Amino acid sequence: MSDTPRGVTILGATGSIGASTLDLIGRHTDRFKLRAVTAHRNAEQLAEIARRFQVELAVISDENQLPILREALAGSGISIAAGCDGLNEAAALDSDIVVAGIVGVAGLSSVLTAVRRGAAVAFANKECLVSAGDLMMREVAAHGATLLPTDSEHNAIFQVFEERNRSAIARLILTASGGPFRDWSMEKMAQATPAQAVAHPNWDMGAKISVDSATMMNKGLEVIEARYLFDMPQDRIDVLIHPQSVVHSMVEYRDGSTLAQFGPPDMRVPIASALAWPERIEGPAEKLDLVAIGELSFSEPDVTRFPSLRLAREALNAGAWAPPILNAANEVAVAAFLDGKIGFLDIAAMVEGVLSKTDAPVPQSLDDVFALDALGRRQAEAFLSPSTRAIG
Repeated sequence: MSDTPRGVTILGATGSIGASTLDLIGRHTDRFKLRAVTAHRNAEQLAEIARRFQVELAVISDENQLPILREALAGSGISIAAGCDGLNEAAALDSDIVVAGIVGVAGLSSVLTAVRRGAAVAFANKECLVSAGDLMMREVAAHGATLLPTDSEHNAIFQVFEERNRSAIARLILTASGGPFRDWSMEKMAQATPAQAVAHPNWDMGAKISVDSATMMNKGLEVIEARYLFDMPQDRIDVLIHPQSVVHSMVEYRDGSTLAQFGPPDMRVPIASALAWPERIEGPAEKLDLVAIGELSFSEPDVTRFPSLRLAREALNAGAWAPPILNAANEVAVAAFLDGKIGFLDIAAMVEGVLSKTDAPVPQSLDDVFALDALGRRQAEAFLSPSTRAIG
């Protein structure tokens, strides 16, 4: 790193990724200067962050919250903006690195804005590659941008992926904790409650991603991400259940070597790796004690009990239109489960039903991706109607 602090923009500063990033920046103010922050609705928390780090720009995407933000930052000298245009303004600011932590397709436009100015983008937003993989990677190549994954699995692969020896790579191995239901029977899972599904045994995550972990859809989405990010055919991307969540992923080479990244289940580890890349910074996460852990175990995932992994692979095979449909349908299904409208096993059944009833052109633009997302949501909502529900 140079002596000049690296400028950072956080898209989604009030979420879990934002909180971890702020913690790291606060510990390394000599290395990083926070320049812009955004949030969806929490204007008061956004204003507190903006004042604490003395940023240049604060953006609230929900324009109804703009008066609250304006009042909270009155007299601070901090510029404010709102809406999609405001998010794009934050992404366009010439920060050295943009941390993309906005959940869902709402974050796509701002990420693309950062990519098109050739920025380094530390992304946690799965939709960047799940819903717009072809488009995003074309733009990355065209503008010389750098994608730095901050989810633990892809960051682990990124750390041990030898780009100069790409031809020597045999396969990528994504590890999965298996979630809270990894040993449950289908009969027992059919009765699972939202509270049980969000009680992840290793990670402290939001409700939606915790349910995705429980269904293993999260791992299916990660297979799609890895296919685009590392330009690797999906038949060379495998998944192993690893309950300890210590080995975060691996790269197997043709000479028989397998390189793995180990670390505690703390999101600040991969985020620190991305923030400081290609160097390293001191991190606050608890250091691994392998003696105390004692045992590392691995097993094959059961796609009969957890069909979401199969569905994600089928979506990849179907064409670039299918992953955004899969993602949108899954979001609707997970929300319905958390609201008590459907059972746990109905989540995958809904997604499979939507995929089986849908066909669409390959997306050529961001507007096409948004249209596919909307289509997937409409199709999934139709399954919730008593007259059309086709789940058990």
